[in-house]
Amino acid sequence: MERGAAAAPGGATPSRMPTKRRPPASSPAPLGLSASSPALRADPQRLFEDTSASAAFLSEPVSSFAAAYGSSLASQGKEIVGRNIDRFVPVTKLKYYFAVDTVYVGRKLGLLLFPFLHQDWQVQYQQDTPVAPRFDINAPDLYIPVMAFITYVLVAGLALGTQNRFSPDLLGLQASSALAWLIVEVLAILLSLYLVTVNTDLSTIDLVAFSGYKYVGMIVGLLAGLLFGKTGYYLLLSWCCITIFVFMIRTLRLKILSEAAAEGVLVRGAKNQLRMYLTMAVAGLQPLIMYWLTFHLIY
Repeated sequence: MERGAAAAPGGATPSRMPTKRRPPASSPAPLGLSASSPALRADPQRLFEDTSASAAFLSEPVSSFAAAYGSSLASQGKEIVGRNIDRFVPVTKLKYYFAVDTVYVGRKLGLLLFPFLHQDWQVQYQQDTPVAPRFDINAPDLYIPVMAFITYVLVAGLALGTQNRFSPDLLGLQASSALAWLIVEVLAILLSLYLVTVNTDLSTIDLVAFSGYKYVGMIVGLLAGLLFGKTGYYLLLSWCCITIFVFMIRTLRLKILSEAAAEGVLVRGAKNQLRMYLTMAVAGLQPLIMYWLTFHLIY
């Protein structure tokens, strides 16, 4: 037999031997599923879907723990701040000075402008604690002084605008000057009370409140000046200066002259004379500051 395949009859080329084709390489079946599993043949991506579902299931406890831990930290921080903030800002006391209503504000403004009609100036107490301002017209508050200060700055800006002198810098200077005078006044009163050795229940916030009432008269004077010129300004401001002087005398004498007021008569003596002079000085300082902060706004 010769080497190679014999030629086919009729000169036809010999046919090649059929070869076997390798099946395509397939990825190994996942654990628990055979390669012939109907679920794997139906959906090859099922493996990845199951993995993402497992990751989501595992991430939910982690996120819940993180949210609970963050909430715990926030509550602890809030508790610490609330426990220590009173060392610097007396929030509880400030709430008392803003406990007002519409009726109180109206009556207090009437008292500031017409103090001659008021008779009982004694602050009311309940179990050694002064009642809230909305229940006692004689109690000091901070709502009227704060609102009056803001209104004074706005009216000052209006007065400057009508004279073509308005500028943000000038308005800021006006506001800062009024605030600086208030701080200087309160510090001077505190120093005077210390030097005279007055035992009084007046607090620093009380002094800020009483000193801030003068802004009401300043607003009245400025509005009168805008409407009626210098004549209206001087007339209304003079009236407000008199009323704030009377208001301060009748209010502070019960605070500074507490010993004499408790007995119903003025106790004679050098110390009580100093207290009386201090009361009149504080009351007399109000009209001076009122004029100083308003006269240059009216032309």
